[in-house]
Amino acid sequence: MDIESIRMYCISKKAVIECMPFDDKTLVFKVAGKIFALAALDAYPLRLNLKCDPEKAIDLRERFESVRPGYHSNKKHWNTIELNGEISQEDLYKLIDHSYNLVVVKLTKKVRKNNLL
Repeated sequence: MDIESIRMYCISKKAVIECMPFDDKTLVFKVAGKIFALAALDAYPLRLNLKCDPEKAIDLRERFESVRPGYHSNKKHWNTIELNGEISQEDLYKLIDHSYNLVVVKLTKKVRKNNLL
């Protein structure tokens, strides 16, 4: 899986922007100003940090070697996924959706309304 496929999937979601607020090696995806995904552009294989429900995060880490506690993130709520082929594209997209939805559900009604979410 390549960064362009991930990028296109992420920015196709409602109210998503991409930016590089930390450095020129970390691509960040935000919904209504809140981060839901980070991609380490200088990593090979590519690594992606995604928000995750704490119980689901533990389950994923136990099932997949390529899923670890979030690098430079809250280890309880974030996973780092090494895109080495262990997780299918379909499942990765589901994890991206999960991360996006976790962020959207925490937004205020006013923010969701203003961003047409």
